[in-house]
Amino acid sequence: MTFTPTFPLSGGGRPRGTIFLRLKGGWRRFARTLLLVLASSTLLLFPALAASGKRPPPPGAFAGAPPEFTRFSEHELARGFMVLAFGSDLLIGKRPKGIRRYTHPIHARVIATGSVDRAQAMTNILKEYARKIPNLHLSIVGSDERADIEVRLIDEENFKSALEAAFGIKITHTFVERTDPQCMSSVKSDASGEIIHSISFIIVDKGKEVFLDCAYHELLHSFGLSNHDQSNPWTTLNQRRMVGYLTVYDRSLLTLLYDPRMEPGMSRREVQALLPKLIKDLGLAIASAHRR
Repeated sequence: MTFTPTFPLSGGGRPRGTIFLRLKGGWRRFARTLLLVLASSTLLLFPALAASGKRPPPPGAFAGAPPEFTRFSEHELARGFMVLAFGSDLLIGKRPKGIRRYTHPIHARVIATGSVDRAQAMTNILKEYARKIPNLHLSIVGSDERADIEVRLIDEENFKSALEAAFGIKITHTFVERTDPQCMSSVKSDASGEIIHSISFIIVDKGKEVFLDCAYHELLHSFGLSNHDQSNPWTTLNQRRMVGYLTVYDRSLLTLLYDPRMEPGMSRREVQALLPKLIKDLGLAIASAHRR
């Protein structure tokens, strides 16, 4: 297979200047983030936000995690999808032209080398994604099997060296200088928009809050929601928030992304035309508080 060397990088910190980098790590303060022009213009296409169905965070969330909303309008879902499925924080290689996603069953592997054992917790999070978004066809494989997604659990002191080993000193320096990340993902896709491989680095020794926030955040990137949206109050991919669980909102966006009708490489115009029908057919814009 021939593919373009496209590596959208994401990480975990607070927002800062946006270039083509995606980072998250809610606990650190960052300077102001400049949103992509696309994100700003997309906001104008949709009416005011009015989500409802507010409820407490789910069991297992860290103490102080924000509540979630469970009911969204078509416009709120479409707006979020258009912002988060296009663009990224730092791009290495050619600019991707459309939707990126896996097109085959996804195999994920957890590689734990940190001083705090969070391998089972990470495995449980992957299983939650698999259970709640069936079209991911996600499964967990052992250390000797091929994996599409690698989740590397490391200590903070080894974060920079791990990035250097994976991406080289120059790329790591650029990424860290612009984002000061707490966690990070790289997603490699081919010319058609099909994701070839994803790798996420998750810090395990900075407490439960940081671990959960990064783990849920970075998996969204690995599956193809490559951007951030600092103006969206419901997504984990808002770097101004610490969430630490799979929200109904983000689950809805992944459900849209992995519907068979949402194909890799689709343009913004094609996606915008498709979204109303998808949202209606999937029942995502109706009351969803009963979904678990």
